[in-house]
Amino acid sequence: MTKRLYTAAAAVLIVTALAGGCGRSSSGTDAAQGAAAATGKTAQDLVPADVRERGVLRLATAEGYPPMEMYKKGTQELTGVDPDLGAAIAAKLGLKSTITNAAFDGLIPGLQSDRWDLVLSSMSDTEERRAAVDFVDYFSAGGAVMVKKGNPEGVKDLADLCGRTVVLAKGSSNLAIGEKQSDKCDKKLTIMQSEDAPTGLLSIDSGRAVATIVDSPVAAMYAEQTGKYEVLPGQYDAGPWGIAVDRRDTALRDAVAKAMQELIADGGYKKILDKYGVAANAVPEAMVNTKPWK
Repeated sequence: MTKRLYTAAAAVLIVTALAGGCGRSSSGTDAAQGAAAATGKTAQDLVPADVRERGVLRLATAEGYPPMEMYKKGTQELTGVDPDLGAAIAAKLGLKSTITNAAFDGLIPGLQSDRWDLVLSSMSDTEERRAAVDFVDYFSAGGAVMVKKGNPEGVKDLADLCGRTVVLAKGSSNLAIGEKQSDKCDKKLTIMQSEDAPTGLLSIDSGRAVATIVDSPVAAMYAEQTGKYEVLPGQYDAGPWGIAVDRRDTALRDAVAKAMQELIADGGYKKILDKYGVAANAVPEAMVNTKPWK
């Protein structure tokens, strides 16, 4: 499922209510000014005083979206691209890290109420969410079409789903991809809606649907782990995913952006993506709200 987009409106409404209360300090600078001020400094130099004094970077994620965030088999230990990247950023900042598993729709409100410092949870960087948070972009991904192994229905691409039955996660960006494609079709898609990606795959198993659309790195992981599905070439509506930082925390945002810059430069970022087979989804440079942080 593309759980990372569908709660945006609800989250921002909650955040707006919380934003009027007490919160962390803001420097009032934009990303470009923050990058200019960071010239010649390391990520560790840029850590805000209150975070440095605490000595711990508090991370949050919503587990259940391999290979991005998941539990190690048989344990409650979080692993995946996002937990590993969060730990690597904390190390660059000279901090220890903790990570909390939370409901996805509570992640942004948790930032606003100072329960954690960063959210790393395959969260789409959208203009709507930027009303509440800034994003340090770290990943680019779109939806990929998944079919039963062997592709018995001979589906070639997204356009080839016209006139067929597909299953898509409720409220997801991938549902939007399917609906947009259906609008282009002479013979519309029949769209079933599932609670999440694993539930949708059951409809493919039973023959009720011929395909689904899932975020590309997640689709690849499901196909590899189960051996029951194929992922067709191509991504649709690819866009950035970001590390969310409270919009008032510009100093911490800049420290995280600098840490990303350092991890890209020294190969640490690529090493994490390579570990999970998602190097094709890398961003080429540190980005804040989809713009280069220089």
